[in-house]
Amino acid sequence: MSLPMLLRAAGVAAALVLLAACRIESAAPAAGPTLAREGTPSGDVWVYTSMYRHVLDALDPLLKARLPDVQVHWYQAGSEKVASRLEAERAAGAIRADLLATSDPFLYERLAREGALLRYASPNVLRVPRALVDLDARYAALRLSTMVLVHRQDGPPPPTSFAALAEGPWTGRVAIGDPLTSGTAFTWAVFCDAKYGESFFPGLRQRGAIVAGGNAAVLQKVESGEADAGVLLLENALAAQARGSPIQVVWPTDGAVVIPGPAALFATTPNPVAAKAVVDVLLSPEGQRIIVEKGDMHAVDPRLAGPRGEAGVSELLERARPWTPELLERGLTQGGAVKERFRQAFSQ
Repeated sequence: MSLPMLLRAAGVAAALVLLAACRIESAAPAAGPTLAREGTPSGDVWVYTSMYRHVLDALDPLLKARLPDVQVHWYQAGSEKVASRLEAERAAGAIRADLLATSDPFLYERLAREGALLRYASPNVLRVPRALVDLDARYAALRLSTMVLVHRQDGPPPPTSFAALAEGPWTGRVAIGDPLTSGTAFTWAVFCDAKYGESFFPGLRQRGAIVAGGNAAVLQKVESGEADAGVLLLENALAAQARGSPIQVVWPTDGAVVIPGPAALFATTPNPVAAKAVVDVLLSPEGQRIIVEKGDMHAVDPRLAGPRGEAGVSELLERARPWTPELLERGLTQGGAVKERFRQAFSQ
């Protein structure tokens, strides 16, 4: 069962308790320097992730303290680059990664359907809102990124919704990410394409939207005044404000787009014991607190407040558009068509 289908599933909590209690372990090969003995986390764990480098630097001491015999290695890049590297390794039949932690929900669902992921439900996943957990224990959200609107304090009145960027009364220069290269921009594009139809992208173009590339480029264009407003990750906006940027956040009235960043184990991992232990630490209250305080992202632990005074995950989900089976399927099976509609709108 996929992540959004949990909203309609019965007996979810009981199933997760059963999965967590079972702690199904995979048999590891009997030789090799990176292997762990059953029940004793040790050896090497490779994590492929899109989390920011400074967040990883903050997580390292916690992981070393909790798992002194485990050596965690990071391959850090944007979600799209991580996916490309994974595809190359899978094609070669040699996946180096033990654990995946990016912000591309569609990738996780595809890997799960292809049987590439190892079932595991960390005890800490029982706290996570059900809408963010795969009932089959193939992946679970580790962090949440959120697409919102931003504008400069000294700029014109900003748009108040995503719909207004293409079909509402607001007209002006707005910077948006490129869904052809940015994973978060693609997820936002899937949501808007599904909700507003094929006229949305041409409407963006007609009202002066600027395709800026990634989130850093969107932020730069709004800060410099080249754009009056932008569609940006909340974490980037909050970090910019903390360093004195004059930008302001606008929560869109038609719902923010929350992008889960799941964690998943590869079925090919030679060290499942240590890899599962790393997931446990990342989902622990201490690991989640680092994600909030250093990454300016929302934790999935509802006991924690959001970044820089924002509300926690429960309220965030109330302010966001819900993930549905239809949206997940759209991103998986029609993602190429969504990108092509966007490309055609902005190539004219």
